Amino acid sequence: MKFNLPLLLIPPIALLGSARAADAVREITLPAETEIYQASDLPGYALINAMCLTCHSVEYVKYQPPASPRAYWQATVVKMQKIFAAPIPDEVIEPIVDYLVKTYGNERPADAKAEAHRAIAPAGR
Repeated sequence: MKFNLPLLLIPPIALLGSARAADAVREITLPAETEIYQASDLPGYALINAMCLTCHSVEYVKYQPPASPRAYWQATVVKMQKIFAAPIPDEVIEPIVDYLVKTYGNERPADAKAEAHRAIAPAGR
């Protein structure tokens, strides 16, 4: 015997499987953020605290290559905005990039660059 289900009945039946999948969702609690961005008078400092911590930790920024040029940081922030849909308005990209390159990139003071290289270099080197 053959059964022909009307097409209108298929979507509600398909949703039953989704409801069971939703019941299996588990809640997780992430550890509290323990790092902070390096304080600065640059306008990008307030912006990065307001916009970037929503999606990722400070470590994500701190572990980028310390010699990263402005173009690298520009591409990274635009990637967050365009590819990952971070809610970063176009007009704040430049101040965020300026903060990142001057604080974590190749435009920071020489003593800060040396400290960054020591922090990521393996022991004994």
